[in-house]
Amino acid sequence: MENQHDVARNRRDLTITLVITGGFCVVEVVGGVVTNSLALLSDAGHMFADVVALGVSLSALYLSQRPPTASKTFGYHRIEILAAFVNGLALWLIVGLIFHEAYGRLFDPPAVQSRGMIVIAAIGLLVNLASLFVLHGSHDENLNVRAAFVHVLGDALGSVGALAAATIMLLTGWYPADPLMSIAIGALILYSSWGIVRESVDILMQGTPRELEIADVERCLLDIGGVCEVHDLHVWTMTSGMYLLSAHLVVNREQEPRAILDSAQIRLRDRFGISHATLQLDPEGACAEEFRGH
Repeated sequence: MENQHDVARNRRDLTITLVITGGFCVVEVVGGVVTNSLALLSDAGHMFADVVALGVSLSALYLSQRPPTASKTFGYHRIEILAAFVNGLALWLIVGLIFHEAYGRLFDPPAVQSRGMIVIAAIGLLVNLASLFVLHGSHDENLNVRAAFVHVLGDALGSVGALAAATIMLLTGWYPADPLMSIAIGALILYSSWGIVRESVDILMQGTPRELEIADVERCLLDIGGVCEVHDLHVWTMTSGMYLLSAHLVVNREQEPRAILDSAQIRLRDRFGISHATLQLDPEGACAEEFRGH
């Protein structure tokens, strides 16, 4: 689970990125209208969604630090995953709008002011690269920040595509390059956001973390002296980096229960990073009530 230093850094990075992205979004909208470029307007629409997504991500980081309550005993950690899921779906909605507009322009491509488009796209690329640099240090450890990173990466790809389309149109006068590049940008955004949506759904469905093998966890528990069998084993993710586990361990009644529990907790924490484990000890060949009185 993230410590307070990591959370503070994530907040700072998201805030800086939000200010940069929001400022340039206005510039790109105006530039897209003036140059009549769908590629620029598509990128501006994506950038506007980024402003919303970054705001949601930042709010989620603050809310996730609220203490547990009687009705929410795990606190608000899961809100980060909800934010990542919503951000991923927002990307898909934007791509759908881009595809719809690009399809119409393919058959009747309007003239585009290529020189102005190049200038605006170049500035946009620099802005997006700056935002990616800010987020790069923390996007691997938090799914919510990674979703924001993918949004900004999509913007950077959009700026590259807009530059390429503007260059083609400037040199050849072939205006279908603008909607075709918009479609290519949309396809890249879909590809990059798929992992975010898939992982957030896995977490919301309490699936086993992809980076863990349930068989390895079972073998680790079976290696503890006195553990004969492991059943009802479940491992899931509460939020980025926070794993939970529950299991029943069938144990030899000759062994000290406290020693088995301590060993299991230490092994799970050190090997798999699972710091919250609920374990029930079931004695081999005896009822649980007799075992608890042992």
